[in-house]
Amino acid sequence: MKEKKIYPFTAIVGQEMMKKALILNLVNPLLGGVLIRGEKGTAKSTAVRALAELMLERRQVEDCLFNCDPDDISSLCDDCAAKTEAGEEFGVITAPMRVVDLPVSATEDRVVGSLDIEQAIKKGEKSFEPGILARANRNILYVDEVNLLDDHVVDVLLDSVAMGTNTVEREGVSISHPARLTLVGTMNPEEGDLRPQLLDRFGMVTDVVGEREVDDRTEVIKRRLEYERDPDAFAAAYEPQQQIVRESVMNAIAILPEVVIDNETVNTAARIAIELQVDGHRADITMVKTAATLAALGGRTNITKADLREAAVLALPHRMRRRPFEEGKLDFSIVDAILQDETQHA
Repeated sequence: MKEKKIYPFTAIVGQEMMKKALILNLVNPLLGGVLIRGEKGTAKSTAVRALAELMLERRQVEDCLFNCDPDDISSLCDDCAAKTEAGEEFGVITAPMRVVDLPVSATEDRVVGSLDIEQAIKKGEKSFEPGILARANRNILYVDEVNLLDDHVVDVLLDSVAMGTNTVEREGVSISHPARLTLVGTMNPEEGDLRPQLLDRFGMVTDVVGEREVDDRTEVIKRRLEYERDPDAFAAAYEPQQQIVRESVMNAIAILPEVVIDNETVNTAARIAIELQVDGHRADITMVKTAATLAALGGRTNITKADLREAAVLALPHRMRRRPFEEGKLDFSIVDAILQDETQHA
């Protein structure tokens, strides 16, 4: 059976901030991923799955269960590291990043992998069946309805995202492997909130709502019907736009290492975080990294005030201190006042 073409990313009407957040994480996987919150039927899952068609190819070790980067010795799995120490050469292939699904119903063993204890005891060999986290290394891990995940799975996910490593231990036998992944989650707030510990692990959060203008809603309907009528022709029509996005991502990846993060940018980010009373330091760091990535996406090596403001929109609201049942809302008058003050003193 022929595989149906994915709905093109560039065919999604509106939702510009959601699309921008996803593109930024393609350019810079170190941003910490994104949580997309919104009512049902607002293209959340469609956008994430469509991202797969925009992913660029990268080098990885051939036949490695964990997609190891042959150019980064520090992040190799045990098998690849052992070959390197023994002076053996391993095959290298190019393959695109992938979107790896983590179902809400997934058990802990399915997520982290499982060890064959009997073989370990009888033969002294570690037999490991890789889980979802193994496949997600150097890829995007997508969790739909992330707020409905089992608490045990959430704890495992938190540990792996924080350490960049997944460790499985059973009956005194343990194995570890790299789990450096970009976490992308979608959720409908009406179905329940997200644990603060997991919420903070998302580098950025964006909220989406359905289109409110008649013309925009009409276009959503027309495009969806056209896609369902002939997915191949619809995807082909948007391929030139898809290629433009791919090239912009490629250019941004090349520019990103050259972006200058000056003291003024860092100082401004710190002032914004203090004034808005955000918890911890992760917000400041993410804001600066996001601003740098926005600059690269804009083809620049300098960070502007506009970059910082847009970064604040994505990195701060979900980290603002708030009382129970009170939603975090970003007071942009404070952000704008700080940015204006910095401009006047420049």
